[in-house]
Amino acid sequence: MKVIMYGAEICPNCAEAWEQLKEYGNIELDYRNITKKISTLKEFLYYRDHENIFAPIKEAGKVGIPFFILEDGTKTFEILDFIEATNTDTNSQAGACSLDGEGRC
Repeated sequence: MKVIMYGAEICPNCAEAWEQLKEYGNIELDYRNITKKISTLKEFLYYRDHENIFAPIKEAGKVGIPFFILEDGTKTFEILDFIEATNTDTNSQAGACSLDGEGRC
């Protein structure tokens, strides 16, 4: 399964999701760090500004990472929902980082 993941190294939830995805040999991960290149940030912001999936994320004051796009075009914040359909040994989920200023994602 090919997965595009938008995230940031400074986001603990992104780091957790990345580590979890590395455990599965059947996933080809295209990790896109939004803090490394402005072009990657622009890609992410386009999705954030135009996709309805982000509406509740923005209302809650969250950034919306980690954000995943599956090879079939499915967009999600909870990649493990899809992985668990084929692998039953996962028991945690990564969330989306917030902008609440309290240093937590």
